Amino acid sequence: MKIDWAALGSVFGVSLAVTVGLVALFTLGIAGLSRRERAVAQGNGGGALAVTGAYVCFAACAAAVAYGIYLIVGKG
Repeated sequence: MKIDWAALGSVFGVSLAVTVGLVALFTLGIAGLSRRERAVAQGNGGGALAVTGAYVCFAACAAAVAYGIYLIVGKG
C-alpha cells in the first residue's frame, strides 16, 4: 500500500480552510445578533440590518453543512 501524501495534505488543507471559514461565518452571525441586542438596549431601534446579516451568515453555514452531507451521502 502506498500513501499519496500530496493528496492527503490537500485534503487536510481544504478541510482546515473550510472549518476556519465556517467558524468565522458563525462568529459573524453571533456578532450580528449581539449588535442587535446592544441597539435594542440603547434604544437605537431594532437593528434590522444586523439581524439580516446574522441570518445570512447562519443560512450560509447551514448551506455549507448541507452540501457537505450531500457530498458524503448523495454521491453514492
